[in-house]
Amino acid sequence: MFSRREPVPFAFVAEADRFRSNVTPPPPEKSSAGQIAGRWLLGVTIIAALVGSLVLGMPALTVDHSATDTQQSQASQGH
Repeated sequence: MFSRREPVPFAFVAEADRFRSNVTPPPPEKSSAGQIAGRWLLGVTIIAALVGSLVLGMPALTVDHSATDTQQSQASQGH
């Protein structure tokens, strides 16, 4: 069998591996103290929100066995 050479619609993607630029990107800027403090504060806020949702949600996730035991004992006493 022979392979047919057809134009690829996205030929630039295939050529991207071979292309090398001689332009270097600029160095990243140094973060200021305000930016670092803002990122830290945002992280602490997100963690506090997750912990708070766990603390508030845990009572709703617990199973109250005393309420079901009381109902079952009342039902068994009535019969």
